Amino acid sequence: MVAGFREFRVASKVVESEIITSFYLEPTDGAPVWDVLPGQYITLRVPGSGDPVLKTYSVSCDPSETRHHRISVKREAGLNGAPDGVGSCWLHDQIEIGDTVEIAAPRGKFFLDETSTRPVLLLSGGVGLTPMVSMLHRLRDSDRDVHFLHACENGQVHALRDEVLSCANERIQARFIYRTPTDADRAAKRFDAQGVIDKAFMQTHVPIGDYDAYICGPTPFMVAMYQLLQELGVPKNRIAYEFFGKATSLEALAAKPESSRSHKAASRAAPTIQALTFLTNPDAWAADEGPDVTPKPAEQLAGDITFRASDVTATWDGSAGSLLELAENTGLNPEFSCRAGICNSCKCGLVSGEVEYFEEPLIQPEEGQVLICCSRPKGPVVLDI
Repeated sequence: MVAGFREFRVASKVVESEIITSFYLEPTDGAPVWDVLPGQYITLRVPGSGDPVLKTYSVSCDPSETRHHRISVKREAGLNGAPDGVGSCWLHDQIEIGDTVEIAAPRGKFFLDETSTRPVLLLSGGVGLTPMVSMLHRLRDSDRDVHFLHACENGQVHALRDEVLSCANERIQARFIYRTPTDADRAAKRFDAQGVIDKAFMQTHVPIGDYDAYICGPTPFMVAMYQLLQELGVPKNRIAYEFFGKATSLEALAAKPESSRSHKAASRAAPTIQALTFLTNPDAWAADEGPDVTPKPAEQLAGDITFRASDVTATWDGSAGSLLELAENTGLNPEFSCRAGICNSCKCGLVSGEVEYFEEPLIQPEEGQVLICCSRPKGPVVLDI
């Protein structure tokens, strides 16, 4: 067993929709599962053609559950010749009840702020609802008002619908928005609006208030929701989101021209969010509002960072969050996946200098190697990139 991992048995495998299946994972050592904050994810070791691949999936069950962790995974089918999702297809097609998997403890910075007493907006698209359902369970036991808004294609792909509705009460309102509802959806009245969430929909269904907002889903969905929340007066520091991709922020994406994000509103029916790509896990990281351009104290000015193989040198002034971000800001494209010290995809040679980890790697790199996604320099550094 690899250090940091425990063995879990698949106790149950439940089909939630045409594309999403839940896996109930119980530790084989008989001890309780790890404590998990509502919204965090766990890491699975997935067999590959070579070394195992590390994949992360949000815990979707009640975070107070001590018998099992549950993950709800969308089966990712490759498009235009791209390979199918390694982790999701392994889970959907090969893992059966009774099989064992190796799992590392919950991680992630995207989780419910339980110290706040403000009302909560939970906004999800597609399989991005998985961390929101965990949050919803915890909020059910609080005194806070909650508005749970979920957007997806239709009832055929809508997962965990009944579970969300079981959490609804006078304080917790749940509404579902379908892009292309089926005739069966219409007959059963499974959705509250057609299209996407817009300002008119929010003003109709969500009272004005001082909200904490959480967003998870396809990037176009999150950009639209981020802009919308600001238009409705929600401060940026009250908007948390789980994001997948290159180091950027919704603030930066929201500044792009409207023409690059064509969509129609739920309050006006006709559906479309372009390039709908659902997050499966997320191999996620919580982006901040972008680089802080405030002058940095002298101790944060580490000096020159040399990317030797690319013949590029950049100055570390503290505005980048990590060595990976600094490399990207200089136009380089290092390998990465999780951006959280989990997958080791960003590992490279440390030719000289010293770094510090602001997020402890799940598996420590070998001597002379460094994970640039979760490290900062302590002085001049030379990297073999």
